[in-house]
Amino acid sequence: MTNEDILKALSNVQEPDLGKDLVTLNMVKDIKIDGLNVSFTVVLTTPACPLKDMIMTACVNAIKILVNAAAIVKVNFTSNTSSNRKDAKTILSGVKNIIAVVSGKGGVGKSTVASNFALALAQGGASVGLMDADIYGPSQHIMFGVRGERPLMKDVDGKGMIVPIEKYGIKMMSIGLLIDEKQAVVWRGPMVSSAIRQFVGEVDWGDLDYLVIDMPPGTGDIHLTIVQTVPVTGVIVVTTPQLVALADAKKGIAMFGQAQLKVPVIGLVENMSYFTPPELPDNKYYLFGKNGGKNLADEFDIPLLGQIPIVQSIREGADIGVPAMISDDEISKKAFEDFTDNAVRCIAMRNANMAPTEVQEIVA
Repeated sequence: MTNEDILKALSNVQEPDLGKDLVTLNMVKDIKIDGLNVSFTVVLTTPACPLKDMIMTACVNAIKILVNAAAIVKVNFTSNTSSNRKDAKTILSGVKNIIAVVSGKGGVGKSTVASNFALALAQGGASVGLMDADIYGPSQHIMFGVRGERPLMKDVDGKGMIVPIEKYGIKMMSIGLLIDEKQAVVWRGPMVSSAIRQFVGEVDWGDLDYLVIDMPPGTGDIHLTIVQTVPVTGVIVVTTPQLVALADAKKGIAMFGQAQLKVPVIGLVENMSYFTPPELPDNKYYLFGKNGGKNLADEFDIPLLGQIPIVQSIREGADIGVPAMISDDEISKKAFEDFTDNAVRCIAMRNANMAPTEVQEIVA
């Protein structure tokens, strides 16, 4: 067996999402052959890749069928998270993907989805930051159980930078960490936009595979400030199944589909899809209607990334600072893991097949 034999065999193994073989994609490294023992490393597009087992099986089969049936094959995995940033990287220079989680209206569980999405990414091995951009109604400091904590400052190349709070393996920043909870944020648009720019440019985020931004509901100043300040990789839209929520979700999708924005919609996640009692885990009760999110995704030809059930423990965990992904609730964790797996795959495909998103110039 030679390195050429191994590469020729692996050229028959497709990366399922990117539609090309591992060799063409330059994903095979460090081939080692010792008698019948063959080992090599596959470089994945993200450490949170949900397709490891499928790729490993295909690699082993390719070598046994096309090279030597007696070969003892060991497939190692590493990752180099894909990114499609082509900007000068003068801001958030160490961040590979910037994902905005949006909703057309409040009350659909957007912050819950954003926090558990970030946690699922981190549990998959990615380096993750979470920015709470909901200035008027911050909640991530509550969901992460860091109420009352204050971030420190540090000097970075002569500039004072805010150090984000780290919890559960995630770097997190929220206006709720900077102001008293009893205070209302009564700011006009320019002050809010200034705070967002500070969160982006004056927080020491470091090197991240993903920065998840929990956006405020609606379509307003903060959304425009974000896309005018950083190259957003894509947005994930959160809705619930009922018609009122779907009508507002359409506005969120439409906003990012405008010609002057050109920010891709990664997909849609339907929250509160159904109620499942803990004592009857196989039962589903569709309290707000069925398949509203699926129908909306089909209408706009975007992926339905997941359906998250209503489970009492999700609400309880958020209130006490223990999100679902940190809890023992296997039903909720599975739903968030499946959603995150689909989102990661769609982000990788977006990076491989679409033009990079640029900082937007919007003329009022």
